[in-house]
Amino acid sequence: MAIKTEDVRKIAKLAHLEISEEEVALYTPQMADIVAYVEQLNELNTETIEPAIGGLTAEGEATQTDREDVPHESLGQKKALEQAPSASEGHFRVPKVL
Repeated sequence: MAIKTEDVRKIAKLAHLEISEEEVALYTPQMADIVAYVEQLNELNTETIEPAIGGLTAEGEATQTDREDVPHESLGQKKALEQAPSASEGHFRVPKVL
């Protein structure tokens, strides 16, 4: 896949980045090299490779992080807010995030 200057501008726009024409000229060949490097993976013969399930053991084998999915009694609003640093009208008060 050939990377063009329009592709770099579009990616910058999607990432909400302001990018100058000098940066477009700088990043276009760099991105083309990255894409070419990643495309080399398509050339690998993976037919004899077993699919991997990230971090899991053999099917049915328990791990230390496994636990039964058993319902428990809820903590409740009053108890949950007892030690809250800032509570207001039955809710946790947190700083605004904009």
